[in-house]
Amino acid sequence: MRAQENGWLKDGIGIVLMGLLILIFLFTDLTNIAETVPKSLLNVNTIFLSIVLEALPFVLIGVFVSALIQTFLSEEMVQRFIPKNPLLAIIPATIVSAIFPVCECAIIPVVRRLMKKGMPLHVGVIFIVGAPILNPIVFASTYYAFQSTPYIAYARMGLAFGLAMIIGLITFLLYKNRNQLKWTSNELVDRATGAGEIKTNKLKSTFYHASDEFFDMGKYLIIGALIASLFQTYLDRDVLTQLGTNDVTSPLVMMGLGYLLSLCSEADAFVASSFAHTFSPGSLLAFLIYGPMLDLKNTIMLFAYFRARFVIGFMIIVTISVYLIILGYQMYM
Repeated sequence: MRAQENGWLKDGIGIVLMGLLILIFLFTDLTNIAETVPKSLLNVNTIFLSIVLEALPFVLIGVFVSALIQTFLSEEMVQRFIPKNPLLAIIPATIVSAIFPVCECAIIPVVRRLMKKGMPLHVGVIFIVGAPILNPIVFASTYYAFQSTPYIAYARMGLAFGLAMIIGLITFLLYKNRNQLKWTSNELVDRATGAGEIKTNKLKSTFYHASDEFFDMGKYLIIGALIASLFQTYLDRDVLTQLGTNDVTSPLVMMGLGYLLSLCSEADAFVASSFAHTFSPGSLLAFLIYGPMLDLKNTIMLFAYFRARFVIGFMIIVTISVYLIILGYQMYM
C-alpha cells in the first residue's frame, strides 16, 4: 500500500512540475527576464540545458536496458555467459562492452543491474570504463572531429581497450569479487525473500523498473550537469593554455578539464579538437579517454550506487592508469 501511495505521489509531483513548465513557457515573457539576468548566468543555463538534453536520450536507453535486464535476465543466465575464471573473463568483457552504445551516465544503471544479477565486480568496472568509448558512435564522432589527424580516433580506441583490461585486472586484484554495491533495506528484503518483482506482465514490469530507475538517477544527472555548467562558465581557459605547453602537466590538465566539463562521450571529440592547436596529441587523448571513464556526473552517480571507499579507490585506479598510459604513449610516439 505504501509503495502504491509513493507511486501516486511521484506521478502527481511530475504532473504538477510539467504543468508549471508549460505555463511558464506559454505565458512568461522570457525576453524581459533575459535582459535583467547576467550573461554568465544565462551561459550557465545554456550549458546546463545542453548537457542534460545531450545526455538524456542515452540515459533513457540505459534505464530501459536496465529494466529489460531486471525483467528478462535471470542470475543463472548471467553466470552462464561469464567465464568462471575471473582472469579469462577480462578480454570477453572488454569486447562485449563495445556493444553498449551508451555514454558514461547510461552505462551505470545497466552495470548496477547486472551486478545485482551476479556479474563480478571487475567485469562491471570494465563495462563502466569501456562502454562509453568502445562503440561505433564514439569512433565515428572522433574520426569526423579529427579528419586531418585520423590517428587520434584509432589511438583513442586502442588505448581505451587496453586501459579497460588493465583497470579490470587491477580491480580484481584489489577487491576480488567482494560486493561493493549499496543496497537499500527494501532491496535486501526483496533479495532475501525473492519478493522484489512486481506481480504483473513483463511489459508493465519493464516500464515500472525503467521509470523508477529514471527518476532515481535523473536527480544525479541534473546535479552533475549543474556543477559542470558552472565550471565551464567560470573556469579560466588562459590558465589551461599556459599549462598546456608542458608534456608532463598538460595530460593532467586535460584530464581535469575532461572531468569538470562532463561532456557526453559522443560529443566530446568536437570540444577536444578545439584545443588541437594548444595541446599535444597525447593531452587530447587524455581528455578523450579520461572524461568518458570518470567525470562529475558519473562520480555523483557512483557515490549514490556504490560504497564510498570503493568509488574513491576506483577514481584513483582510473586516474593513475590513464595518466601513465598517456605518458607512455607520448614517450614512444
